[in-house]
Amino acid sequence: MVKKSLIHREKKRQELEQKYHLIRRSSKKEISKVPSLSEKWKFHGKLQSSPRNNAATHLHRRCFLTRRPRANYRDFGLSGHILHEMVHACLLMGVTRSSW
Repeated sequence: MVKKSLIHREKKRQELEQKYHLIRRSSKKEISKVPSLSEKWKFHGKLQSSPRNNAATHLHRRCFLTRRPRANYRDFGLSGHILHEMVHACLLMGVTRSSW
């Protein structure tokens, strides 16, 4: 099981990412539109001054059932071995096992 502190840290990162999403996106658009280098540095400083954990790259996808941070499938939100178990138990609709 995952420590509760890690779960709370992830929730905090998700909230920060949602809060600063529009600000980051608009700053990046303005950086690409501005021709002068000094103005680009100004907008870049604005991005740097915001909290570090507000970027989407700091988020980790976790398994819905086990909260495992690795080997996750985006389509299902499950880790690899849980997905494998559910497919073999015929619990996921539309997923077929490969038979070689």
